[in-house]
Formats: sequence, structure tokens, C-alpha cells
Amino acid sequence: MIVLLGVLVVVIGFATKRNPLLVVAVAGIATGLLGGLSPGKVLAAFGEGFAGSRAVTIFAITLPVIGLLERYGLQERARTLIARFSTLTTGRFLALYLGLRQIGAAVGLTNVFGHAQTVRPLAVPMAEGAAERKYGGLPERTREKVRAFSASADNVGLFFGEDVFLAVGSILLITGFVNTTYGTHLEPLHLALWAIPTAVCAFLVHGWRLLRLDRQLERELGTAPVPSDTAVEAAQ
Repeated sequence: MIVLLGVLVVVIGFATKRNPLLVVAVAGIATGLLGGLSPGKVLAAFGEGFAGSRAVTIFAITLPVIGLLERYGLQERARTLIARFSTLTTGRFLALYLGLRQIGAAVGLTNVFGHAQTVRPLAVPMAEGAAERKYGGLPERTREKVRAFSASADNVGLFFGEDVFLAVGSILLITGFVNTTYGTHLEPLHLALWAIPTAVCAFLVHGWRLLRLDRQLERELGTAPVPSDTAVEAAQ
């Protein structure tokens, strides 16, 4: 039971709002030492976990690339591109992104889109650009709302789209557990097919919320251009 003190370290660390990576590392070291492992074996366990989860650390390559692209005007080019499509509103663009994200996740392309590589550098500037084309500068509160809806489009699309893919980890985990525990023969295809109606419902519900965002912006900002916070500060 003393090994479970590592869980207590996690609870205390998160409750006191410490660095999550540091909390998990300390909890892992404490659990290993309390379980009778030598410091060398604890370090080896960390190394094996890191080597077996290299995909998790792909952000170490992605983020510098995205930062370099943004430095040379990626977001500005995204705003310029969206300004050419006069009928593409913020809600319509995000609904389109939701559909693309869901379809991509359904065929296993979960890493093609994402917050770091697509939402921040492309989806958010394009969604904001669609609103700025109609209303002018956006107040900070409205800008944060657009960013939140952009992030939600990615989250919902990934969450409900990836279960349609046969080889996703959650599908394989469920089928393996059910077949081993209950002696059944559940195929991943069965779960994937039953996930399609849920994915369609998720797209319809959240797509409607994204389209309703256009009416919310209309009520908040009207049709006249609204000066942005920075423009107001400059005038003062």
C-alpha cells in the first residue's frame, strides 16, 4: 500500500497547481523507490517510457517550425486568404474545419490537424479574419470567444471522429478488454460502425453551435465596423 503514496504526490501537486510535468516525474520516482526499485532501474523505466512514446514529444519539432512560419507572416497570410471569400463567415468556416477534422480523424489522420499545427497558426487567424472583414476590429472578449470556438471545433472533431477509425487505441483497448474478460469475439469494425451515428450527431450539434456563432457576433457587434482595443488605445 505504501507504493500508492505516489498517487498522493500527484493529488497534492495538482491541488497546489505545480508544474504537471514536474509533479508526474516526482510521483514516478517516488513510486519506483517505494516499490523497491534502485535509482538506476527508475531511470531506465523513464527512458523506456520516453522511447516508447516518442510521438508525444513531436511538439519539440512542431512548435519551432510553427514559430518560424508565424515570424514570417503565416497568420497574416491566413487572414488575407480568408478575406477573399466573401460568403465564408466565421461560423461557416469553423463548421467546415469541424467536418475536415472529423473526416481526417475517421481515416486515421489524427496528427494532420491539431491545436499546435493548425488551430493557432491557421484556423484562429482565418476565423478572426472572417469576422474582421465584416465588423472591423474585434474587441478582446469577442476575439477570445472566436478562439475558444476554434479550439472546440478541433476537439469535437477529433474526439468523435477518431473512434470511427479501426486501429485507434481506444477501439483496440475496448475490444481487447471485452474479449478477454467476457470471452466474446468483438471485432473493431463493429465498434467503428456504431461510432458513426455518434460522430454524425456530434457534427450536427456542434456544427449548429458554430453556425449560431454568426448570429451571436451579429448581436454583439452589429454590421458597423467596431474599433479594436488596440485602435482605441492608440486614439487615446
